[in-house]
Amino acid sequence: MLPQFGRFIKGAATSLLLAALFVRAAVLVDFQVAQPPPLPQDAKQCTIQILQRTFGFSFGLAEVVQFTPPTDCGPPGSWAGISLNFTVTSNGTQFDRLGIFTFQNVEIWRTSTPEPTRGDGIIWTYLKDATRYIPLFAKPGTFILQLDNLLETGLDGQYATTLHATFFASSDRHPPAPKANAIIPVTTLANDTGNDASVPPVFSLNVTVPTNAVQVFAELYASGNGNEEFWYFNTANEFVSSLPPGITIGDGPFREVRMLVDGQVAGVAFPYAVIFTGGIVPTAWRRVLPITSYGALDLPTYFIDLTPFVPVLADGNPHNISIDVVSAEDDHTINQNWFVSGNLQVVTDPSSKPTTGKITKYDVSPFAVTNTTGSVGSNGDVNVTVSATRNILIEAEIVSGSGKATHVVWSQNLMYSNTQQFLDNTAIQQNVFQTASGTFLSTHNGITTLLDQFSYPLNINLTELTPSGDSFVATFDHSYERTSHPAPFILGSTIHERQLASGFFFEAPTGNTGNGTNSNTFSYVDLAGNTYDREVTAVDNNITSDHQGGTLAPRTTTIFPDFGPQVPFVVTKPRLPGARKIGN
Repeated sequence: MLPQFGRFIKGAATSLLLAALFVRAAVLVDFQVAQPPPLPQDAKQCTIQILQRTFGFSFGLAEVVQFTPPTDCGPPGSWAGISLNFTVTSNGTQFDRLGIFTFQNVEIWRTSTPEPTRGDGIIWTYLKDATRYIPLFAKPGTFILQLDNLLETGLDGQYATTLHATFFASSDRHPPAPKANAIIPVTTLANDTGNDASVPPVFSLNVTVPTNAVQVFAELYASGNGNEEFWYFNTANEFVSSLPPGITIGDGPFREVRMLVDGQVAGVAFPYAVIFTGGIVPTAWRRVLPITSYGALDLPTYFIDLTPFVPVLADGNPHNISIDVVSAEDDHTINQNWFVSGNLQVVTDPSSKPTTGKITKYDVSPFAVTNTTGSVGSNGDVNVTVSATRNILIEAEIVSGSGKATHVVWSQNLMYSNTQQFLDNTAIQQNVFQTASGTFLSTHNGITTLLDQFSYPLNINLTELTPSGDSFVATFDHSYERTSHPAPFILGSTIHERQLASGFFFEAPTGNTGNGTNSNTFSYVDLAGNTYDREVTAVDNNITSDHQGGTLAPRTTTIFPDFGPQVPFVVTKPRLPGARKIGN
């Protein structure tokens, strides 16, 4: 893999330096490659606008609206599905911003904004399947969009947003979607802003689960921010002193998101590395390209089976649910900060009698088993590898109020490796080769109830082209391979996504310039038989090839503007990993 990636780096760097650095004014259509929501398009549909807001200076000023479920597509909660349509336009210069959608105090979508351009600006639309949140949409409640934007000298871009929800009526042909009986937030419970929590320190909340609960599935949201945005670039503490100042941040690259029940680890996630559109080299993702990195518009979430803890949680008393993020360092600390939240999707028994049972096996260590190795060459090159394994096994016997006995086996077997190379006087070239993989598996009476098999390879090269650091190139080989069946009432699917991207950046007193390429190969198939595939490539502003296929593919071809002859464009400073700075 490494020699092939090296050839990719060399070829990409050459082509980027020779490419034109121009763009003409026209609305740029941004998008993330993803499957359209697998919802019945021939069903009766009812669409309502939930909110409309232009986010100018909006730090601490979330949009808060009241939602009432529609009744034109059947009784609330009887729907075959729900999709959300988020459409945004922007014009000017602005950084990417994180967006948190919260409904009924439950985070239901985490997104981010592409960085806009001057002239005619940009537009993007993302369609999200929100079917698993039907229990929330079946009742009136408070809907919040937190999108903290800043206006100041040099940053004038505003984000004009509109959110619609479409409800798909159920029928004999399209029965009501399976759903949990209740969804319990594991959030800050704020009523005026996004409900995500910042860690460290650990976030905890006392929750009360229905006494007739028989299954509980936890959904985790987690993303790095600040000195944790590029956590996969952070270097193990024992090697930080071997590098010049201003090159890296400590606490290492390994991150484990943990959920604990009354202080006991119940499940974990090795997160996927989402690269936001202003990250590392913006010209690879948005500034001159319409394709974002995978996950930037819809960050992945992670499901954990808490059913083994039902005998504890269903006793009628409040119980503590905690979420934190830890490293491979001896003290397990991380930098500031990660944004986290969760929810518990609960299935109850028809009987009102309490559920009973006991945990029969708990084989879980507090932290993953980790190992750090490395070397410092006589020429100053530094090579560091951090690896980790995590094994969890929890079993329980559960008896519902109706008398059904269930033997639950919940296991996680995960692996992680991150190799960092600091070459050519340590500051000139840095490579990251990371992979996280593993299996989540839960069986109830021997029947698979939750499955998550994943592999997240990530290879990055960052090379400075001038001694001052004002010109550099970055290349990416990033994949998202995942077979996921999060719960019996959530549609399972398999996704294969690979993104090859590269970008060049140059800072000058007359304006920052750059260019990039981005190629995506994507496929999706789900347990209902829906399929979708897309192969799309962009060079600078232009889509040079695009094919969509499968049962979910749009019936009409997407037409992208041809930017033709180009003129210089403005690029904001990128955010580089570690403590790196652009120029002197």
